[in-house]
Amino acid sequence: MTLLAILIATLAAGIGSVWLAAGLMRLGFIARGPEPSTHVGPHHLLSLAAGALLATSFMHLLPEAFESAAGAKALFAVLLVGLVFFFLLDKAELWHHGHEHHHAHDHDHGHDPHHAHAPDAPRSGGWAVLTGDSLHCFGDGILIASAFMADRRLGLVAALSVLAHEVPHHIGDLAVLRQTSAGKRSALMKVSLAGAVTALGGLIGWWLVDRLHDYLPYFLVVASSSFIYVALADLIPQLQRRLSARETVTQVFWLLLGIGLVTLVSSLAHVD
Repeated sequence: MTLLAILIATLAAGIGSVWLAAGLMRLGFIARGPEPSTHVGPHHLLSLAAGALLATSFMHLLPEAFESAAGAKALFAVLLVGLVFFFLLDKAELWHHGHEHHHAHDHDHGHDPHHAHAPDAPRSGGWAVLTGDSLHCFGDGILIASAFMADRRLGLVAALSVLAHEVPHHIGDLAVLRQTSAGKRSALMKVSLAGAVTALGGLIGWWLVDRLHDYLPYFLVVASSSFIYVALADLIPQLQRRLSARETVTQVFWLLLGIGLVTLVSSLAHVD
């Protein structure tokens, strides 16, 4: 039953986030420019995702790991090594998949951050996006599986956080692939296949953790280091631009909403 729950959760997080992103784009809920509007913008979703990831890490994954018999010093060492490891993967462009947002960040002044990709973007760039996205989704699947092996309800919270942070990234992925593919359907299929790799990661994670169950607290800390790194090194820096007081309040609201969403789901699921 645990394996089935992992597969369902990873497919929901991996493919569900792609279709949710496509739905938001199709329905016009995503703002087209940096000006204040009543639409939900990618920067709002980034704030929501950052809040969800940080809340999951500090309120659930890390406490669960530290409640084990593993020593605090060893767990903190793994957390540090994990952060450095994901930093190195990011440098090698094997973990980072927020390409579209970093391009946007470079064009904050005087350009539309939601149209950062020029129409003449190289057609081969789509495969680079898919490769990075697939690797990241595979890692997300392993992390979700680790959380499920500790507690199914904890796995649910982890899957929700992955879903939240994948949606804004997939919006950018779809925007890129629509320029490098034959059409919208082709782009949706390609990104969906990349998202499906999350389930493969979940299967491998279940197999791995099942055989190394004594090391589960360390898997949870590695999951935490991944979430913390993505939130602090990938998501939040994309939000650090000069904003009006109203925009800043809105940004903080979405960040707190992400934290509140994770707290609500964990309370309903009685994770603690």
